[in-house]
Parts: sequence; C-alpha cells; structure tokens
Amino acid sequence: MNKQNDGTMKKQLKIALVAHDRRKADMVEWAIFNADMLAKHQLICTGTTGSLIQQALKDKGVDVDITCMNSGPLGGDAEIAALVVRKQINLAVFLIDDLNAQPHEADIQMLLRQCRVHNVPIACNRYSADLMITSTLWDNDDYIPKEPRYVRFDREV
Repeated sequence: MNKQNDGTMKKQLKIALVAHDRRKADMVEWAIFNADMLAKHQLICTGTTGSLIQQALKDKGVDVDITCMNSGPLGGDAEIAALVVRKQINLAVFLIDDLNAQPHEADIQMLLRQCRVHNVPIACNRYSADLMITSTLWDNDDYIPKEPRYVRFDREV
C-alpha cells in the first residue's frame, strides 16, 4: 500500500459534490469538516453548491480547486453524469432531499444510475461520504475495483 508517512492520501481525486437546496447547509458543513482533505483534490460541483462551498472554505482560509457546472435544475446533474460516463469522476457525494419532490428527478436518477453503471462510488449521506474519502483503497495499487457484470443468472429450483 502506498501511503504517505503523514497518513494523507497520495492520489488526487476528482470528486463531484451535489446537494439539493435543503441539503446545502449539510454539504457546506461536511466540506468545512473535511476542508484539509478536500483541498488536496479537484472538486466538480453543481453551481450553487460549488459557490457555497468555495465561499465557506475561503472564509476558513482554505484554497480549493473547484469547477462549478450549472445548477442541478439547469443541467448540472446531467453535466456531472457525463463526466462519470467519461471516467472523469472518481467519487461522487450527492446529498439528496428525500423528503421533497424535485422538478428535475429524471436528471437525479440519471446521475445515480450512471455512477452505478460506471462503478463510481457515490455517497448519499455524510457518514458514507466520510467513509469513502478516508478509505485506504484509494492508494492501494493492488486493489482494482471489479467492474459490474450484467449477466443473467439462471438457477434451477
């Protein structure tokens, strides 16, 4: 395993950060909590979420590489899904408002589906996001994620 002596991740990741309106405060709080870790990676965010994270981290004196796409309802989820398809995202954190209907539900489902199909880890809550960004597997050269297999399974009863 290739880990730096200080315990930080050696590999630079491209991390997508998306949060619905009622989850943006949660995402900003999560980003502040993980500011030192996130500053070592490239962040790709939907528009408003990215702007809020960038300002919050700037206020904390943390310089971070953030690319902002469109806001989710204006196609940002679809833009990030396209990056997933092109293997340009290593990890996605998508804090979804599960308690309220979203006008762009089809785009949300498309992003989730593309992460599953293209084997991109996606965290939908802070706990799973913390587990994923701190995993030692990112720097383990011996670990190769197994691609999903879509084969029919026939079982005789």
